[in-house]
Amino acid sequence: MRPPATTLRVEHLDETLGIRVTQPRLSWRPPAGAAEQSAYRIRTSNGWDSGRISSAQSVLVPYAGPPLRSAEQVEWQVKVWTDTGESEWSAPAAFEMGLLAAADWQAEWIIPGESPGGPPGERPATLLRWEFEVAAPIVSARLYGTAHGIYEGFLNGERIGDAELAPGFTQYRTRLQVQTYDITAAVQPGRNALGVILADGWYRGLIGYFRVADQWGERPALLTQLHLTHTDGTVTVLGTGPGWRGAHGHVVAADLTAGERWDLRRLPRGWSRAGFDDSAWLPVTTVPRGLDELVGSPAPPVRRVQELTPVSVRRLDEHRQVVDLGQNINGWVRLAELGPMGTTIRLVHGESLDASGDVTTDHLRPWVPGVAEPLPAGQIDEVISAGVPGDVFEPRRTTHGFQYVRIEGHPEDLTPQDVTGVVVHTDLRRTGWFSCSDERINRLHEAVVWSLRGNACDIPTDCPQRERAGWTGDWQLFVPTAAFLFDVAGFSTKWLRDLAADQWPDGTVTNIVPCSPHDAQGSVAAHLHGSAGWGDAAVIVPWELYRAYGDARILAEAWPSVVAWLNRTEHLARTRRHPSRTAVPAPHEEYLWDTGAHWGEWCAPGEHLDIADLARLDHGALATAFYAYSSGLAARIAEVLGRRQEAERYRDLSEKVRAAWQAEYAGGPLTQADHVRALAFDLVDDALRPPVAARLAELVREAGTHLGTGFLATPYLLPVLADTGHLDLAYELLTQDTEPSWLLMIDRGATTVWEHWDGISSDGEATASLNHYSKGAVVSFLHSYVAGLELLEPGYRRFLVRPRPGGGLTWAEAVHESPYGRIEAGWRIDDGALHLRLAVPAGTEATVVLPSGRHESAGPGTHTFIGIID
Repeated sequence: MRPPATTLRVEHLDETLGIRVTQPRLSWRPPAGAAEQSAYRIRTSNGWDSGRISSAQSVLVPYAGPPLRSAEQVEWQVKVWTDTGESEWSAPAAFEMGLLAAADWQAEWIIPGESPGGPPGERPATLLRWEFEVAAPIVSARLYGTAHGIYEGFLNGERIGDAELAPGFTQYRTRLQVQTYDITAAVQPGRNALGVILADGWYRGLIGYFRVADQWGERPALLTQLHLTHTDGTVTVLGTGPGWRGAHGHVVAADLTAGERWDLRRLPRGWSRAGFDDSAWLPVTTVPRGLDELVGSPAPPVRRVQELTPVSVRRLDEHRQVVDLGQNINGWVRLAELGPMGTTIRLVHGESLDASGDVTTDHLRPWVPGVAEPLPAGQIDEVISAGVPGDVFEPRRTTHGFQYVRIEGHPEDLTPQDVTGVVVHTDLRRTGWFSCSDERINRLHEAVVWSLRGNACDIPTDCPQRERAGWTGDWQLFVPTAAFLFDVAGFSTKWLRDLAADQWPDGTVTNIVPCSPHDAQGSVAAHLHGSAGWGDAAVIVPWELYRAYGDARILAEAWPSVVAWLNRTEHLARTRRHPSRTAVPAPHEEYLWDTGAHWGEWCAPGEHLDIADLARLDHGALATAFYAYSSGLAARIAEVLGRRQEAERYRDLSEKVRAAWQAEYAGGPLTQADHVRALAFDLVDDALRPPVAARLAELVREAGTHLGTGFLATPYLLPVLADTGHLDLAYELLTQDTEPSWLLMIDRGATTVWEHWDGISSDGEATASLNHYSKGAVVSFLHSYVAGLELLEPGYRRFLVRPRPGGGLTWAEAVHESPYGRIEAGWRIDDGALHLRLAVPAGTEATVVLPSGRHESAGPGTHTFIGIID
C-alpha cells in the first residue's frame, strides 16, 4: 500500500462542527509524490461505502450516504488509486451536523427582564445566567447558540469557544447564524452555571455611515440549547427559557461603532459560576421570536487571530500617552495595568497622528447633510478600575480600525509590554504569498494583505472604522485578489446569501450587504441602489469564486440573483433614456443603460462627486460596459449549469449590448477608466484593440505617467496595458511614487491601502479611510504578471506560468495553495537568462511560457526552466 491521501476537508471548512449542509462535499489531496488520481473510495461511520469510483475528482465530492440527522457526527476516510498505486486509508476526519430544523429546538427566545436603556451607543450589555444539574455521566456536550445582538458565553467561569462577535452579521430578518460549541470538557458532575454577556451588536447598535440604530429590533434576545449525551446513549436537552435571570453588570456601554465602557467596580465576581447568589437579578421574559430563519455559516468564525506588541509608547503630557502598534489593524487593545480603584482610563483609537503627534480621528467623522458638525468618529473605550490585581481590560463587543491609541488617565508610564494590540477578523486560511527584489513592492503587497484582514469581519467591509459596511462594488472588484491570498469561498458564499436576501423583487441589488432597513426599499435612500459595478456583484462574485475554487454549487445558488439583476438592467436599458437625449432613439439605444444613480468610477484622482449628482450624471459608458460584461458572464454561468437556452440568450444579449457600446461610445471622449474597461471587457473588436490601447497609454502619459482610475477600473489597468504591448508602462505605473500612486502610500508610511489616492497629504493631513482594500487589487498583477501565475481552469486544475519581468526586478516568486495543492512559481534573472522553478500539485497541469514565447507543459512535480531574455 502507498501512503494515504491528506488534507481532508468538508465543504470549504477545516472545522466542521454544527454544519447544516445535508449533502456536504468532501475534499482531499492525493498522497505526496502522486501525479494523478484515477479512482477513490470513501467510507463513513454511518455505514456508507462508495465502493471504488473511477474518477480523478478529489475536490468537493458530494456525500451520498444515508440521510444526515441533526447533531449526527460522521467520521470518514478516503482511499485513492494513483499512478503510484493503491493508497492506505487516510486518517479519519469528521463532520458534525447542527440542528437542521426548527422542530429540533426546545429552547425559547429570552430577553432581559430590564431592557438595556440609554441612547444608542451608550447602552449597557446584560449579564444572563442559569444553573443546571448534571446527574449522570456524559460522553459529550454541545451548546447551540445565537442572539439578536452579539453574545459571549461562559460555562463554570470559563469562556466558551474562541468565536468573537457571534452570531455575526447577516440580514437578520431572514438569516440568523447559529454557532455550535463542544463544551464536553467544561461540564462537571453536579451543579453547573451557564453565563452569557449580551450586547446590541449590529442588530440594535449604531451601524453604517449615518450611525443608525435599532435596525432589526429594539430589544436584544438570546437563544441557546444544551445537549448532554450520557454514557447510556440518552440525551438531556436544556435550553433558554424561564429560570434564567439577568442584570446589568460591569459592561456599562457596548457598541460596535462607539466603543465599549467597563466599570469593574460593578463586576459581580463569580457571576458565571455555580452557587452565585442571583436572587437580586431579574427573571428574563420569553418571547415568541422565530426559528425558521436560523442558518449555519459556511464561513470560519471571527477570532482573535494575532497579537501585536507596540513599537512605541510615548507620553504627550501628564494625562495622555500615545501607543503606536506599527500596523493599521481591525481589533482592539488589551490593557493589563489598570491602576488603583477608581482610576478612569480612556482609549481613543485612530489611524493617524496630527501635527502635534496626537491621535486624530477628524478624517473618520461622517458628514451628514443638514447637520452643522460631522458625527463622532467613535472608537473610544473606557475602563474604571476596581483596583483588583490581575484584572484585564479587553473590550470584546466592539472593534476598531486603528494603528494608534491615545491612552488618557493612566497613572503610570506604560511600556510596550503593558499594551497588546489584538488583531480580530474572520479566521480565513491564508493561501497566497508574493515577494520580489523590490522591497517597496513587497511592502505594498503586505499592506494589501493587511487591508483585507482589516476588512474581513464576518462580511467584507469597506473600512473597519467609519462605515464597516459590505459595499457590493468593493467586493466584486477585489474578490479575485482575495481568493488568491486567502480561502474566501465560504466567507463569500455566506455574503452572497445575504445579497440574495436583500435583493428586491424587481432585481435591484442593494449597494450594501447586509442592507439595514434604514437604507432598504421604500427608504429615502432607495433610489441610490442598483448602481452599475455595484449590483453586478450578483454576477461577478459567484463567477470569480467558481474560477478560484471550481465550486459549481455557488453558481447554481446564485443563478436566481444573476437572472433578476440582468432582467432589471435589461428593462431599464430598454425603457428609459437619459434626459439629455432628445433626438429620436437610434435602434441600438435599447441596449444602452444610461439612467439611474451610479457611483461611477469612484475615488478617481481629483474626483469629488456629490451624492446628489449620482442620479443626474450620465454614466452610460460605464453602466453599459458592465451590462455587456455581466450578461456575457451570465452566458458562461449558464453553460456551466447546463442551461443551454439561457446561455444562448445571454450570449446574444451581450453581443447586442457590446455593439451598442461601440456605436455610442467608441472613439468618443473617454477616460482612462473607460479605455481600460473597453479592453478588459472586450468591448472593441480585435482590430481596434491596438489603437484603443495606444490611446490609453497616451492618456497615462498626458497625466504625467500617472493613473487616472478609481475603484472599478484599477484592477484591470496594469493587466490590459501588459496584454496590449505596454508592459513597460504598466511597470512604470506600478513603481511610480508621486501622487497618485501606490508607492506614494508606502513612502508616506501606509501599512494598509487608502480609500483616496491622497489619503495622507504631503503635509501629513489624513483624508477619509486609510484602510480600504479596493485600490489594492493591483497586487493581482504581481501574482499573475510579475510572478506569472494565471488560472486557466477552475480551481487551478490547469494554470499558466508566464513571468513577465520588468521594472528593474531581478527576481520574484509567488505561492498559492490551490484546492489541489501548493503551487510555487519563482524566477530570477542571471546572465541575461530567466531561471524559472515551478512546483505543480498532483492532478493538475501547467503550461509554461518562456520569454522567447516557447511553450512547455509541466505535470505534477518540480521543474526548472531557463529562457533567454532578449
